[in-house]
Amino acid sequence: MKTDPRIDAYITGAAPFARPVLKHLRSLVHRVCPESEEVIKWHMPMFSLEGKLFCALGAYKEHCRFMIFGPEVRSLIKTGGHGSAGGMDSFGKLTSLGDLPNDRQIAKYLKFAAERIAQGKSPMSRGRRRTPKPALKVPAAFAGALKRNTAAETTFASLSPFRQREYLEWITGAKREETKTRRIAQAILWLADRKSLNWRYER
Repeated sequence: MKTDPRIDAYITGAAPFARPVLKHLRSLVHRVCPESEEVIKWHMPMFSLEGKLFCALGAYKEHCRFMIFGPEVRSLIKTGGHGSAGGMDSFGKLTSLGDLPNDRQIAKYLKFAAERIAQGKSPMSRGRRRTPKPALKVPAAFAGALKRNTAAETTFASLSPFRQREYLEWITGAKREETKTRRIAQAILWLADRKSLNWRYER
């Protein structure tokens, strides 16, 4: 389970009625999907598995939202009698914990979304199967730089395969050796500070 302090701040800044709902759903996501990672995308708390977003929270002036992504998931939720009238909301406008289905039912929907990801399917597609990309080899120069910086090496090892691949593609995509060297040096600095490659865009 990887948490993001920005989500703590998001919940603290939400309206009083929303905080118990957000805290409960956040805790439930991590109990059901302990490998999930937190991130802020489009100014909303979201959760990902294997680098794929699968659910999100949102707080507004008078209601909250909880979304589990994917048309097949929404179809399952609707079949269970818990779907909203339309749009991306999975459970409609939430103003209290009483507006939610029980935890066992929500867990069923979250597990369904997680299973799709484990099968290599995108939560956003209707059953389209993606061929997993082959693993990238860590360049010798980058591997050596990681070994010389324990903090960076630890962070890189803790990243999801998707996040690791972002760094590797950025480094190996350099056309000139000088550019590759600069990117490796920058990557080590960011990793030592526990940052993903695109940390600037995840606020």
